[in-house]
Formats: sequence, C-alpha cells, structure tokens
Amino acid sequence: MLDRTLPARRRHAALRTCLTLYAPYGFRATYHHLAVSAAIPRDLDADPDSLERAVNELHEARLLRLAEDARCAERRRREKHAGQRVPRRPGTWWHRHGRQSCYQLDPLCHPALALPEFVRRQISLANGEAPPGCADCGSRRPAICRSTGHGFIDLCRSCGAVQRSCACGQPHHLHPLERDLWPRLWRREHMTHDGLPNPHWPGTVEDRIAGLQLRTSSQPQNGRLG
Repeated sequence: MLDRTLPARRRHAALRTCLTLYAPYGFRATYHHLAVSAAIPRDLDADPDSLERAVNELHEARLLRLAEDARCAERRRREKHAGQRVPRRPGTWWHRHGRQSCYQLDPLCHPALALPEFVRRQISLANGEAPPGCADCGSRRPAICRSTGHGFIDLCRSCGAVQRSCACGQPHHLHPLERDLWPRLWRREHMTHDGLPNPHWPGTVEDRIAGLQLRTSSQPQNGRLG
C-alpha cells in the first residue's frame, strides 16, 4: 500500500486488503469514509498520494485499538492474579458487537468523525465515560423513529446508528434502496476526478436514513446489496 513504485490501481487493491483486517465503520462504510476524508479521486493517477493519506488514517486508528487491547489484556492478567476469574467489565467495545438485534447497512450512513477520533470515543465509552450525544458520532439531534411492525427503533439522524433496538427481539436490518451500491462506491462514483464529493450523488445522510428498507432475517434478500 505504501510502495510508491507500484501502480496506483495495485495500491488501491491493497487498501481493500487493509480494510479486511481493520475497518472501524465496517468494510464498505470505512472505505466510503476514507475516500471522502482522504479525497481519493475517481482517477487514481490524478492523486496517488490520497491512498497514503487514507491508509495513514486507518493505521492511526488501528494503533489505538492495539494499545487498548494491550491495556485490557494486562488488566485481565492482574484480575486473574488476584483471583478474579470473571471480568469486572464486559471488555472492549469491539468485543461487545453483535448483542443488539437491529442494524442499518447503508455504507453511506456512518459517523463523520475521523477514524482515530471515533476509536477514542468508543474506548472512552467502554471505560465508563459518558460523552454527550450519540454513542457513535456525538450528535445531539433528535433521533429518527422507525416502526418495525412489532415495535419501534430509533436511528441517529446524523450517522444512522441504532440508538434503540426493537423490543420484539427479532433481528431487523435496514438496507439502502440501491441494489448495486457497492460496485459504484468501489469505482468512487461518489467522488469527482478532482477528489471532491460528487454533488450529484443521491441523497443526504438524513434522506438516506429515512429511505432505508426494513427487513427481518426471515425475508428473502435477492440481488446485490449496498
């Protein structure tokens, strides 16, 4: 990824490999975030240094996670040495994912925070601190309430994070309307050739959150999703 002697397209493919190893917003959402934050243009040869900016942001966030993992491991060693076999805390924030039943899966709906800032915020929350606003992005705007047919879920108006899951306990997934979204994102159609966000890309984040399609795991999911 950092080898400037390689063609830009090969380095771009290496970025995908980096994201399979670490992606704080999820693979597709993190790629979308990095394309915008690092201003990766549609034409990679126009600014190959943008790839280095992207991987440096990702690397900085990963170092924070590795440091927190080391702190948690050291704390558990001390607890075990003291005879505390059951952890006093449930673990780091990335170890607790998967416990809620509702998710939104639009890769364009994610926090606008830089990845290191997002990771620092999640570490603070896991350590018992209480930053104001949405747990993911810090927004204090009123949530968007959506009916599931069994109950209601609340979504952050700024990033789409699920702030309240449906009380029915069934798994619900909110999908974007587009079926071919990911190939378009990979080609950076949401960017211009100058590395600026494409002004013709459909919908603001709030518009996209309002248009998400709700499905349960028992419903068929035909076609390719975002």
